[in-house]
Parts: sequence; structure tokens; C-alpha cells
Amino acid sequence: MTENAQVKPLIYASLFAALTAIGAFIRIPGPGPVPITLQIFFVILTGLVLGNRWGATSMVVYVMLGLIGLPVFSGGLSGIGVLLGPTGGYLMGFIIGAYVTGLISHLAKENLLVSVLAVVSGLFMIYLSGIVQLSILLHISLWEAIVIGVLPFILFDIIKIAAALIIANKIRTIVVIP
Repeated sequence: MTENAQVKPLIYASLFAALTAIGAFIRIPGPGPVPITLQIFFVILTGLVLGNRWGATSMVVYVMLGLIGLPVFSGGLSGIGVLLGPTGGYLMGFIIGAYVTGLISHLAKENLLVSVLAVVSGLFMIYLSGIVQLSILLHISLWEAIVIGVLPFILFDIIKIAAALIIANKIRTIVVIP
């Protein structure tokens, strides 16, 4: 493998981690402890464009940047407290969501149905991780966690994943992972 082929995926993973951080700053307060941001859009886009390995790597970089103290999480927050708080499950879900999205979408790049399955599966993994942590931390049922941590956001997230599908189709020809 050439040096360029080894460096390119790292640059793309870093770029998508940075885009996810930017998406965290575009924030609308939600009805509960979880705000509406563009992070989901970038997580799903990352999986679609970079695939499972580099998509998950990108989100690991993003989470690690926040853990070491860079203000990359929603609201300019950082640190282990955020990861252990009400939104931490979603942050960990970003890694799983990008991985699952990338894994499924790269099975059949040109198949729209498979791509839709990929983004819905990735979003489901983010939600699942988030509601489990919400349920545990807030001492509420899974259903109550869904009511406050999923239902208010589902319409916005459907729009975001649809946009990610459209944009991914446009940039997959530019961003080529060896």
C-alpha cells in the first residue's frame, strides 16, 4: 500500500470528526435533556462515505477529542462527565451508528434500498445506545426514555438522514477510500 493510500483515510476520518464537532455547535434546545444538533447528519454521512472501519474510527476520534477536553460536544461541552451524562449514550452510539451504516451501505453502494436500510439501522443504533443510558441515568423506563430521547427528534433525524443519503451519493466519487 502506498503512503498516500495509508494517509488518505486518516485525513478523511479526521475531517469527518471535525465536521461532527461543527454539527454539535448547530444546536436547538430540545424538549428534554437532549438538544437537536447536526451531529446525526454527520455521523450517518461519515458511515455512508467512509465505510464501517473509517467511519467508526472517525467517531472514535470525535469522542476522544471531547474526552481530552476539547469543546466538541453539543453546547461546547467536553470531558468524561458528558460521556457519563444523559447524552453520553448517544455519543457512544455515534461510533456504533457510523460502523453499522458503513457496513450495510458498502455491501451494495448503488442500491437505494440497501442505503436506506443502512441509514435507518445506523440511526437505530444511536437511538438504542442513547435511550439505554437515559433510562439508567434518569431511573426511567425504556418507553419513557424513548418518549423524551427519540420521539421529539425523529422527524428532524429523518430529514437529516435523507440529506445525508443525497449528499453521500454526490461525494462518494470524490472521497475514495482505498
